[in-house]
Amino acid sequence: MPRRPGSSSAALAVPRPVVVHADEHPSWVIASRVAAGEWTRAGCGVYVPTSVTDPRALVVARAVGVHRRTSARHVFSHTTAAVLHGLALWEVEPHTHVRHEHRGSGNADPAVRHHRPLPPDEHVTSVIGLPVTDLALTVRDCLVGLSPLAGLVVADGALRVGLAPDRLADLVAGARGPGSARARLLVALADDGAESARETMARFAFLRAGWPPPQTQVRVVTPRGTYWADLGWPQWKVAVEYDGVAKYTDAPRHKLLEEKLRRDAFAEAGWQTVHLTAADTISTIIDRTHRVLPAGALPPTTRPAPLLSPLTGRR
Repeated sequence: MPRRPGSSSAALAVPRPVVVHADEHPSWVIASRVAAGEWTRAGCGVYVPTSVTDPRALVVARAVGVHRRTSARHVFSHTTAAVLHGLALWEVEPHTHVRHEHRGSGNADPAVRHHRPLPPDEHVTSVIGLPVTDLALTVRDCLVGLSPLAGLVVADGALRVGLAPDRLADLVAGARGPGSARARLLVALADDGAESARETMARFAFLRAGWPPPQTQVRVVTPRGTYWADLGWPQWKVAVEYDGVAKYTDAPRHKLLEEKLRRDAFAEAGWQTVHLTAADTISTIIDRTHRVLPAGALPPTTRPAPLLSPLTGRR
């Protein structure tokens, strides 16, 4: 659970877009609404108002469409289930993931990813009327099937909204096949203190480089009061913060002054702080942070973690 006072552990809101099913309207109506710029195609047999542009809302719309046209028992899984559980994703993908008993037809929608088998009933829940793998199984599937960074983003978010670490570890311990070893490592590295996907990315950069795991939600005591950093190493007095655009866009003057005083307070307390933005990459995060580390902080033979090296992985 969050350690920073006042921070939220709530899941992201699940979008509920208006979904138009093509089989409910004559083809000429669909064509005219699309031509008029009122509707846009979200997936096979599914349209939404053109005002719906949120990628997560489109995931939900496509799932609604697949659910409507699938008569056999099925359960949404992987990143589709993650969106329905309100978890952050590193990247919202255009595929719908479904678990069912039988292999998908070769003539089926190519945007649907089929997985077998159906999960046990105790791992199935319902979200907005759709059958979905429960939180633990959703994370397990994502850890096994996604890239290391993308999987860790999902795991961090799930722990933050209340998934018990032991329950996830027990489920992942039974995983077999490609990606299972990496999944077990990622479960051990997951942290409920990450408040955003970008904060997870920053921590991932250090873990991948073989650095000591940074602490999340670091308490920093200064002459001006107590503050909290996104992550860092208290033993080195080094903090790393992710500064999103929203932090400064249209911020009132007193908020900008508060941020300046906060930065001054960190410096007065002897802390070095690295401020990251969305422009930073895995390599620039390492390079910029390495420059502020005290001499001898890292051993000269620090080695990258092999299981975390690929930034892209199986889907």
